[in-house]
Amino acid sequence: MDISFCIVSLNSIKLLKKCLDSIPCSVKGYSYEVIVADNYSYDDTVDILRKAYPKVRLIKNNRNIGYTKAMNKILKLSRGNFKVVLNPDSKLMECSISKMVDFMRGNSMVGVVGPKVVDSSGQFQMSCRRGLAKPEAVFSYFFGLAKKFPKNLKFTGYHLNHLNEDEINQVSGISGSCMLINGKLIKKIGYFDETFPIYQEDSDFCLRSLSSGWKVFYFPKSKVMHIGGRGGTSSYPYKMILEWHRSYIRFYFKHFSEQYSTLFNLFYLLIMIMKLLLTEIVTLVRR
Repeated sequence: MDISFCIVSLNSIKLLKKCLDSIPCSVKGYSYEVIVADNYSYDDTVDILRKAYPKVRLIKNNRNIGYTKAMNKILKLSRGNFKVVLNPDSKLMECSISKMVDFMRGNSMVGVVGPKVVDSSGQFQMSCRRGLAKPEAVFSYFFGLAKKFPKNLKFTGYHLNHLNEDEINQVSGISGSCMLINGKLIKKIGYFDETFPIYQEDSDFCLRSLSSGWKVFYFPKSKVMHIGGRGGTSSYPYKMILEWHRSYIRFYFKHFSEQYSTLFNLFYLLIMIMKLLLTEIVTLVRR
């Protein structure tokens, strides 16, 4: 088996159907399988998949076990030499996966490849290529400095604004909405870190890959449409905001905290907690 498509679903059957329907045209020339783990959806996902997509291998979880644990269950069952981690609210363009596999096969020690990701209007989603999410990069992003000075390398470390979106580049991270993983890399470093139930598991995996001597590439010759926030996370907006901040805090202390003083780490933790509270309040008011 060449390729395994790995999808975790939660109350997203309408978008999941579009995602599944887009797979055949994306993978010309390679054998593949599709595995979906459903995290106890209440929108009849399981019944619809069984009836309309009998070739899809279905994992039915009897509760919501979180994204990362569900994805790891899929990866452990998958048979493909290459794994496509895919969000259910993503739609693959023609030959998008085939091109990435060709690129990975032609370049040694490439462990992770991500495509150019656009939204439903065709707008480029900058999160599909990432630098190191250190405090200086995060502050520059949230305070708008990266947007105001897109060519200044001091401020563009988060989303790498200074790079041409249509050029292939080696990066520090790519979006988990669609990421191609070399099966040999998983044998080397293991699966996603389950201390990140949802969010930052992709960034953590990429950094672990780099630390092991493998390369991570942004590959814009492949294109994927991603409708952010519609893959099931919208069912629990307040919880997802909490989980994003908790995951980023874990990510920071796992990878970067030793580079800073204890006093700064406490200050940065306080900043993130304040941001969490503010985001929750703004979301509540808007809803």
